[in-house]
Amino acid sequence: MIYLLAIHKDADSDYGVTVPDLPGCFSAGSSFEEALHNAHEAILCHLEGLALDNETTPVSQSFETHQKNPDFQDAVWAVVEVNELQVAA
Repeated sequence: MIYLLAIHKDADSDYGVTVPDLPGCFSAGSSFEEALHNAHEAILCHLEGLALDNETTPVSQSFETHQKNPDFQDAVWAVVEVNELQVAA
């Protein structure tokens, strides 16, 4: 599964990460690389929680849809791949 990440960075802050296709899934990191790593871990945790609660995984929307969202206007976009087997582990 591939997830889009919306990454924000203010001058005096860490990198903040939002996973638009997983409402409530956020992460951060002091470097861009750490932010990507932490986002991967946050996605795994979020998906595990959905599974434990017997909830369905939200349907992914297109990049163009997310890009039009004013909440992500100044975001830098990245992609992270999550192996479904990692969620079950």
